[in-house]
Amino acid sequence: MKLERLSHEPILKPNPAHNWEAAAVFNCAAIAHNGLVHMVYRATDITSNGSEGVYINNLGYAISKDGINFNRLEQPILINDVEQELRGPEDPRIVRLDGKFYMTYTGYGGRFDGDYRICLASSDNLIDWERHGVLLDEPNKDAVLFPEKINGRYAMLHRRPPDIWIAYSDDLLHWDNHQAIMLALPDSSWENEKVGACGPPIETNDGWLLIYHGVSQELHYSLGITLLDKDDPSQIIHRQQEPLMEPELDWEINGYVPNVVFSCGQVQLGDKLLVYYGGADTAIGVAQLDMRQLKFV
Repeated sequence: MKLERLSHEPILKPNPAHNWEAAAVFNCAAIAHNGLVHMVYRATDITSNGSEGVYINNLGYAISKDGINFNRLEQPILINDVEQELRGPEDPRIVRLDGKFYMTYTGYGGRFDGDYRICLASSDNLIDWERHGVLLDEPNKDAVLFPEKINGRYAMLHRRPPDIWIAYSDDLLHWDNHQAIMLALPDSSWENEKVGACGPPIETNDGWLLIYHGVSQELHYSLGITLLDKDDPSQIIHRQQEPLMEPELDWEINGYVPNVVFSCGQVQLGDKLLVYYGGADTAIGVAQLDMRQLKFV
């Protein structure tokens, strides 16, 4: 299975007219609601690789009727105004649970090595967010909630390098029963350094479909796909050996962080799964997967 790009150009680019998103927009959450596609994206004021100095992250909001052409707000919806986020919020993932939107994201403090934590916020409208603070007090990234409870408990995927872990909670704030479920593969050419979850797992008749990213020893980021057991998502049913998508276009290869395709969210519109991704930590693209052609052997 492979993702098909819907555009060879980014669908969302930096906007020099807005200081907070002047250099880069990338790594966006996406969710379909009320017939529209809502995007919450990471943006930086200067180069996202640190070459120009201390960049600041903000989260912006954009909306679309067709999932390809987006209009965005002029001001960010989440900024670096709490201590754990002095360098700003990063890499959001969004689900809807119990009638409310929940966003996991990385709070980047930048005060010392490893000063990044998984954080949680909630919203009724995807624009106004209430922070709920740090979920795991450890250097950790790539956290995403399952869109429904598993055996009566909330479930979350996260990364303790180099692997993907799962954890469970009764209140979305306190997490236990942590266990590694998907390991980096030393013999792989594209996911031998580390792996991490992308957007929320997608419920199918066969199990939980998870798009994830794999990182090679050369630090190239690609996308992969796997299927987790519906009742016990710690169990892998199928893991495709070949990447679902690799950096190929010029703007995916030659941006601020070269050779990166990195997703934090997708939406299902009919039989099409639209996967949104950041290219080289610079701009945002979209690719699709025909859900009718899913096959697991």
